[in-house]
Amino acid sequence: MSSKLSIIKWLIALIYLSLIIIGVTFLIKNYNISDFFSYEFLRLNKDTILNYKNENFLILTIMFFIFSIVWTLLLGFAMPLLVFSGFVFGKWWGILLVLTSTTIGASLLYFLAGLFFRDIIQKKFAPRFSKLKKFFNQNELVYFMFFRFIGGGGTPYAIQNTLPILFNMSMKNYIIATFLGSMPSMFVTVSIGSGIENIIDQNATLGVADVIFSPEIYIPIVCFFILLLIGFIIKKNYFKE
Repeated sequence: MSSKLSIIKWLIALIYLSLIIIGVTFLIKNYNISDFFSYEFLRLNKDTILNYKNENFLILTIMFFIFSIVWTLLLGFAMPLLVFSGFVFGKWWGILLVLTSTTIGASLLYFLAGLFFRDIIQKKFAPRFSKLKKFFNQNELVYFMFFRFIGGGGTPYAIQNTLPILFNMSMKNYIIATFLGSMPSMFVTVSIGSGIENIIDQNATLGVADVIFSPEIYIPIVCFFILLLIGFIIKKNYFKE
C-alpha cells in the first residue's frame, strides 16, 4: 500500500513539474513577460487597460485573482503582480486582491511542495538555512511573520513560500504569517504601481526626477526603507544569533 502511495505521489509530482516546465517554456518562447509589466508597456496601453477595467471590472478582478494564484503556484516572482495590481486596481483594492490571492497561492504551494517534494527541499536547503531553525522553534508564527515583513531578506519569493517545510510549520501559522507579514512591503510596491498612472499623465518618460519629485512614488519608497530599518532593529534586538 505504501509503495502504491509513493508511486502516486511521484506521478503527481512529475505532472506538476511538467506543467511548470511547459508553462514557463511557452511563456519564454512566445512572450517577454517583463514587457507586460514594464513602464513603457503600461504607458502605451494605459487607456486600453483602464477602459477595459471600467467596462469589465468583475471579470478583470476574477481573471487577475486566478492568474495571481496560478502564477504563485508556478513559482513566479511577486513584483510584477504587485505593480500591475496597483496600476490597474489602485492601492486599496489592489493590495486586497494581490495579498489575498498570493497568500492562497503560497499556501497551496507550501502544501503541495510539502506533500511531494519534502525530501528534495530538505536535502537542497536544510544546510543553507539551518541557522533559522532555532528561531522557528522559539516562535514560528512571529519569526516567519518577521521574515515576510522584510521581504525574506532577499530570498527569492518561491523559496520564501516553501522554506517553512524545513521546520514543519503548521498551515494555520503559515497562512497568518504570510498574510500579515507580507502586507507592509506589498502595500509599498502596490502604492508605487498606483502612482505610475499620474506619472504617465504628466510625463512621457519615467526619469529620476519623476521619482524624486512625485509623492506617489517617493513616499512608498521612503516607507520601504523605513520598513527595512524597522526590520533591522527587530532582528538585532529579538532574533540574535
